[in-house]
Amino acid sequence: MAPSKTPKSTSRPKKEKVFHPDSRKAGQLSRVQLRKAKLADATSKRTKKHSAQADVYGFFYHAIPPEGTLSLEELHSIISNVWLTRHDDELEQERTARRKGRPKSTKELKLDEIKLRESERYRTGMDVPDLTHEATVKLFRKWDQTEVAYIQLLRFIRISSVDPTSAVISKQGEHHSLKESVPPQAIDEAMVTDRDDTLLIEPPSRFASTMMMMDGPLP
Repeated sequence: MAPSKTPKSTSRPKKEKVFHPDSRKAGQLSRVQLRKAKLADATSKRTKKHSAQADVYGFFYHAIPPEGTLSLEELHSIISNVWLTRHDDELEQERTARRKGRPKSTKELKLDEIKLRESERYRTGMDVPDLTHEATVKLFRKWDQTEVAYIQLLRFIRISSVDPTSAVISKQGEHHSLKESVPPQAIDEAMVTDRDDTLLIEPPSRFASTMMMMDGPLP
């Protein structure tokens, strides 16, 4: 007698459940998807923000002198002559390419906005790594130019174009070597300078690798 053949089991694909748009389950799924989308968007923005911050701090990292520290006068010179003018060539190209009577391009508008915003920030008070402070510069030299959290270890000062001869410590820095208490009067005296040091005049090429990444790609 021939052995009976066992019928093959055919697995049917499971049907995807479809919920009524107004049902409670559909509402729950919609909220879950919305939350995932918001989290993904927040993560993307946070990544871009950290990247932009790393670029900004990278500029000041490349401003560190080969030896020693900067004077306050030299730090102001770098900000006013290099940082605030880094988009001037692109702006000039956009203005030259624009026909008479034509509106500004999106790129020119963005560059104008960046320049205006940063100039105003420098006028009212700009927080920067304290490149006049030996311990801070020593720590800054060890930065890998990617980890933004490392910057929290550094001391920051607030400087302004209105009063370029003085500065205020805005962040003491989280590194243990910077935690020592300093009397307010000593801080003020240390930050005020009347030195006659020659202004630091560096070619923009020194900062070229960092300047190319500033503010992200422009349209």
